[in-house]
Amino acid sequence: MKLLIVAATPFEILPFIQHLNQSFEKIAEDQYKRNAIVVTVLITGVGIHSTIYNLTKKLVVSDYDLIINAGIAGAHINMKLNKGEVVHVVSEQFGDIGVEAADGSFIDVFDLELSNPNEAPFTSGVLRNDIAGDFKFLPLVKGITVNKVHGNAESIAQFNNKYEYDIETMEGAAFFFVCLKEQCRFLQIRSISNYVEQRNKENWDIKGAISNLNKVLTELVNQF
Repeated sequence: MKLLIVAATPFEILPFIQHLNQSFEKIAEDQYKRNAIVVTVLITGVGIHSTIYNLTKKLVVSDYDLIINAGIAGAHINMKLNKGEVVHVVSEQFGDIGVEAADGSFIDVFDLELSNPNEAPFTSGVLRNDIAGDFKFLPLVKGITVNKVHGNAESIAQFNNKYEYDIETMEGAAFFFVCLKEQCRFLQIRSISNYVEQRNKENWDIKGAISNLNKVLTELVNQF
């Protein structure tokens, strides 16, 4: 079994990397082995551009039985997700590729008819993970991915009126896009660090989110 663990930053999966160093044999700078399992860790960097480039570059030279994206996320404030809760993302959308109209509203590339919303790997403008049903160990959520994390009440309200989503990240849709294009088996797990609301980092719980994320990630990998 060859696993690829993908994260935007090392600190999001640091406890998991420590587990690998303690419980697996390190066979390369980014690779660990235990029995028939080989785990490779890829830190892509933050954002859509870094994720697409670095994940694609990795997949050009190696293939994997399963690719897992792990990180923290902001939750839609009305979705009843608790801070620290770990979720499984089953669909993704790009949330800010398009144009701003004169009245300040946002029009995406599908509404503009610049892209076909049903051209693979999209279905009605959404990226879906068809193997999501194989992993029923966590709450299932819909993700949306943005270049600019929301922190203004007015823009959040406008965004919420346009899109149906549960969590917001800066990499999820990029991860889905590459994996679907390359026909890889994949899953994305995220832990809620904050809500998508007027920016106030005092309300965030990054430490708790990372702790819970890594517990789940470690348990998941130990099952193989």
